[in-house]
Amino acid sequence: MKKGITIIIAVVSIALLWYFLIKPQDYQIRVVAKSNTGTINQALKAWNNTLPEASVRQLNNLDHLEQQIVSGDSTHIYNWNIIPITDSTSRLVVDIKDAEYSFSNKLKVPFYDTDFEKQSRKTVTDFIENLNAHRKEFKITFMGEEYLPSTYCACVEHKTTQSTKAFGMMESYPFINSVIASNGIKVNGVPFIETTDWDLQNDSISFNFCYPIIKSDTLPIIKDLVYKEFIGKKSLKAIYNGNYMTSDRAWYTLLDYAEEKNIDIEKKPIEFFFNNPNMGGDALRWKAEIFMPLADQDE
Repeated sequence: MKKGITIIIAVVSIALLWYFLIKPQDYQIRVVAKSNTGTINQALKAWNNTLPEASVRQLNNLDHLEQQIVSGDSTHIYNWNIIPITDSTSRLVVDIKDAEYSFSNKLKVPFYDTDFEKQSRKTVTDFIENLNAHRKEFKITFMGEEYLPSTYCACVEHKTTQSTKAFGMMESYPFINSVIASNGIKVNGVPFIETTDWDLQNDSISFNFCYPIIKSDTLPIIKDLVYKEFIGKKSLKAIYNGNYMTSDRAWYTLLDYAEEKNIDIEKKPIEFFFNNPNMGGDALRWKAEIFMPLADQDE
């Protein structure tokens, strides 16, 4: 009898120690989101930037992010874990902790619906509503594999972030158009970007914004303008309709497909644009063809 009581006391003591001292979260919320990992990752970062006192950082990969939100005299820490279910749905497991009042929360949460819990649910609900609204702003259609032909082009080099990629394009549009128009250069297709480096951890990219042109011996030498041969490759392809500021959402669709089918790719997306964003209009009518080159190809 004594031995049994001792074991029970030991088990309860260990459970209490784990709950109050080791358990990482004070509260956990689980919800299904109708989007893939990359889109959720980028939407969360964009939404965080709209909050008054908040910061977010990506942890080891796309599906783990840590967000800190100041609430009154406390800092609430949200650990967002994104678990893919299908190619268009994910489960969000959000572990939430109050940096200052964790012990108090753990004491109250099993017995009361605390303000901390209410605030946590509201925060997660606000993000899901923001994500759902964002999903209506674009459309992605996966097209399969296609060979992307080579072309000669005039380019401007950029180094920026994914979220500001479109601004770089908008700055370069009038510059390249002016050079082409004033020098009689013959255009040979729609403008495109060729990504030369993509840091998925920091959302930074380097890319060439290019116009396909007819190669000529009389091309003018212009500061900040580079002439080069773009080498085409067999690639995964998607059609993106929406504002070009978020065309990178299609990049993640192609990444997911490649991972699911065990296809080796170069994480250097290429985008061809069929609309001029400087002209405005209904963004859902804008079209871009997005390519993700397959790896290990003979050029």
